[in-house]
Amino acid sequence: MQGITIRPTTEADWEAVRALRLEMLRDTPMAYAEHLADAEQLDEAEWRARGRRGQATGGTALVAIDADGRWVGAMGSFIPDAVTGPLLVGVYVAPSHRGGAAGVTDALLDAIESWASGHGDTLRLHVHERNLRAQAFYARRGYEPTGATEPYVLAPDERELEMIRRLDGASA
Repeated sequence: MQGITIRPTTEADWEAVRALRLEMLRDTPMAYAEHLADAEQLDEAEWRARGRRGQATGGTALVAIDADGRWVGAMGSFIPDAVTGPLLVGVYVAPSHRGGAAGVTDALLDAIESWASGHGDTLRLHVHERNLRAQAFYARRGYEPTGATEPYVLAPDERELEMIRRLDGASA
């Protein structure tokens, strides 16, 4: 993980937020509740708003930036309601920085879990039923399927699986 910086996004990051989101949608379209064509049509105001998510009270958006200044990963979390608690969203790491040896995915998730532990005692996520790579990563990190599923918003005949992990040191 040498040379990687993990930090929250800001409004000023809007162009990089946009570029990374479009990369995410091209790479793994089933992982996000948005179509590439729709994201490409969003205006600057929307991308600035998405950049501000890193500074939000009820959520955060983090990025991983390599030593050359390239954005190579992102993760976010927000609290949809008190019962659900923190929810992991928008997970992406560029192919060049994937894998345990690179450490980027683990570092991003460590930072999200740290944020989430200040807002609840668990971190929950939804992962597409066919995204086996992501499911294996989450299982390695201690996330367990709850048995709950929901229709994938872009293809209701497909399912998203819910997984959850109890957070160490949570202050709910």
